[in-house]
Amino acid sequence: MCIRDRPSGFVQLVQDDLLEAKTELTRRLDIEENPAVRQDLEILIDAADYLIDEVRLEEKYLVGHEAVPEDIWRGIRVLLDAQVDASRRQAAVTRLNRYAGLEEGYTPLIEQHIAFLRPRLEDSQLLGPVREEVEGELAKSSRFVDGLRPLFEEYGLEGWEVGLETLATQIEGWDEFLRKEVLPRSRDDFRLPPELYTLKLRDRGIDMPIEELASRAKVAFVEIQNEAQVLARLIADQRGLVSADYRDVIRELKKEQITGEEAIALYRRRIEEIEEIVRERNLVTLPERDLIIRLASEAETAAQPAPHVNPPRMLGNTGERGEFVVPLKIISAEGELAADDFTFDAASWTLTVHEGRPGHEMQFAGMVERGVSIARLLFALNSTNVEGWALYAEAVMKPFMPLEGQLISLQHRLLRAARAFLDPGLQAGKITTEEAMRVLQEEVVMSEAMALQEVQRYTFRSPGQAPSYFCGYSRWLELRADVERIQGDSFEPRAFHDFVLAQGTLTPTLIRKAVMEEFVGE
Repeated sequence: MCIRDRPSGFVQLVQDDLLEAKTELTRRLDIEENPAVRQDLEILIDAADYLIDEVRLEEKYLVGHEAVPEDIWRGIRVLLDAQVDASRRQAAVTRLNRYAGLEEGYTPLIEQHIAFLRPRLEDSQLLGPVREEVEGELAKSSRFVDGLRPLFEEYGLEGWEVGLETLATQIEGWDEFLRKEVLPRSRDDFRLPPELYTLKLRDRGIDMPIEELASRAKVAFVEIQNEAQVLARLIADQRGLVSADYRDVIRELKKEQITGEEAIALYRRRIEEIEEIVRERNLVTLPERDLIIRLASEAETAAQPAPHVNPPRMLGNTGERGEFVVPLKIISAEGELAADDFTFDAASWTLTVHEGRPGHEMQFAGMVERGVSIARLLFALNSTNVEGWALYAEAVMKPFMPLEGQLISLQHRLLRAARAFLDPGLQAGKITTEEAMRVLQEEVVMSEAMALQEVQRYTFRSPGQAPSYFCGYSRWLELRADVERIQGDSFEPRAFHDFVLAQGTLTPTLIRKAVMEEFVGE
């Protein structure tokens, strides 16, 4: 996020810089002979192409509203962490004062955004932000300032009080701007222009036509329900439950809630069991360090209402590690809603695999520890690889979970299949939000809180991202099936998994190319 003032013609300057960078990268590609360097150059050129298209289309279609208080919180929060060297933390105060415009040469960031948005709000041809998004931001904005105060105090920093007070006042002004000028221009129709939605899918690494992906997902949804039904009968028999329907069995499992630090203790026990299974089955090489698991703060919950991993610092890392963070509620315009989807015993298996090991945390940390090029580390990053890998990891571990853990693993796979047809269906106007909520609550058995944040993800938080899970999962399964077919009895899961993780977060096409040329071809 830029701190300094936006110059006149900012958008055009960005486009010009990107075009200049692409021209130079293309020139270097023409004379480069090293295959690895050529691939990095191709990654960078593709990233430049995407950014050029993104800037062009968002300038063409959208007003360009951003959640500025959250962005400010993220920019400061990254420096206020136990893993950040103490010598760097005071820079958070400098950043705060610059965001607030308290240093010479810096205009308050909020003031810059208001100045940028006002003329665009007057352009009737541009789409305003989604009303629910703006209302949600208004409900959460104060939490970000409140979330910074205890962090500044915890680390004993000096000189932040005036900056934080000034920022709090500026955020009040931002909220007033949203109410008076942005909300009247907001829209109830959340759909993106098809050209822009297609670009979002491309950014996520989705490499199959969205109609084909949605069709595959609908078939998978029914197949997963059938598989879940078999497990549910076994669990119902063991527990003496009245109903053996998978929906009712999941609801019974959800009653075994564990909250607060007890939930974190549960997840810590679970990772020990999962790592033992991985070692016994020789599935993948595990890191020696412990996995960090903790509860989300109020501000973190407002920013990211789903369980997630905070990746380690990707550049200049001095030992920082990723964290598995668990929120316990959803904060929205409707208020605070409790979620019961993550804090029960059976759910801890698949969530720990997905967010922890051998899923996200291990994948991100592995790139930092082994070392990959900056092009692969930052510019090749795509959700299809990352989320697909974590969902694939769930499937690899599922046979070794207890029956209850297997059922919830299938429930989460059912959610990922639903995402792949709900997200494009909503954006195409073929599915209503009410229908999506019904599917998520009744068929996938998500809480109202979880279903709500899911629908918000599809409609305005991150449209086009949700289908990447099922797409990536499909690509990883296809690739493994081909390798097993070729290698037969000589196939070793650990060697395969170690190799693909060492490639970084490449697109499915590039991962397949590396596997077939370097791993299978050996």
